[in-house]
Amino acid sequence: MLFGQHDENLAAVESGMDVCISGRGNRAVIEGEAADCEQARSVLQNLYDRLLLGELVSTADVHGVIRMENGTKRSNAEKVSIKPPRTEFGQIEINTKRRIIKPRTPTQARYMEKLRSEQLICGIGPAGTGKTYLAVATAVSKLLQGEVEKIILSRPAVEAGEQLGFLPGDLREKVDPYLTPIYDALHDTLPKGQVEKRLGTGQIEIAPLAFMRGRTLSNAFILLDEAQNTTAMQMKMMLTRLGENSRMVIAGDPSQIDLPAGEPSGLFHALEVLKDLEGISVIRFGPEDVVRHPLVGQIVEAYEVSESKAHGKNKQRSENKN
Repeated sequence: MLFGQHDENLAAVESGMDVCISGRGNRAVIEGEAADCEQARSVLQNLYDRLLLGELVSTADVHGVIRMENGTKRSNAEKVSIKPPRTEFGQIEINTKRRIIKPRTPTQARYMEKLRSEQLICGIGPAGTGKTYLAVATAVSKLLQGEVEKIILSRPAVEAGEQLGFLPGDLREKVDPYLTPIYDALHDTLPKGQVEKRLGTGQIEIAPLAFMRGRTLSNAFILLDEAQNTTAMQMKMMLTRLGENSRMVIAGDPSQIDLPAGEPSGLFHALEVLKDLEGISVIRFGPEDVVRHPLVGQIVEAYEVSESKAHGKNKQRSENKN
């Protein structure tokens, strides 16, 4: 189970840690530079510990532990403090009725720690880094533990470039297409039937951002997803909904703004306005934190390089004109 089908887990560790691993019966022999071998040993031990606890180890879990180990190695080289993956890291997890969720990158570990302890958290970064998923999982965990009375999940309905009124059906049928990622996370953390039941009782509320105006959200876990598509006024309105014994997560991807041309993003505006306030935690994800297919991280990085080059060319043209 540790080695994986056709030793695919060992192959992933070899590729990610720059070592050579030979599986011999119930033993794994690791060859390479001493530091790399120690890192690879730590990865395999981490995965084996999970198996001993009865957890399943998927390919995504293997890549996640490798990312955590590489992140620790990189931060040590840069003399940056970060939680190691096998001690304190093991305590950072989200318990839901369907599964135990653990961080797969160092940034996810910091994000999960802030989700657990802070009142207002901003998760900023590209798609596939777990911003929404981990926030929803934390919300479900806190609801099950009785720390909050309800979960409120919201998004600005602008992604498709259409107004809600032009879509068929009642309010929920109009809103659902915009909230599919949130539903996916809910169904992944709650047993079958529980999502619909809690939606029916109001313990879980999913609504477009426009329906938040005029409310005070107390004793709740609030998530504003796709926050890059809010206007400055919408963001101010949402932030000022925070009530007693509530916590709020603002998640957004600055590279995917769908607002009309010339309309500034409320997410950027809020980050600038609130940057000096205490009690607000901002966690920034990068391409290295993408936990979907490994190719997705490379795609995100390639786009960032392309956009950076385009920005440099535009800047040069502007300077030449001047």
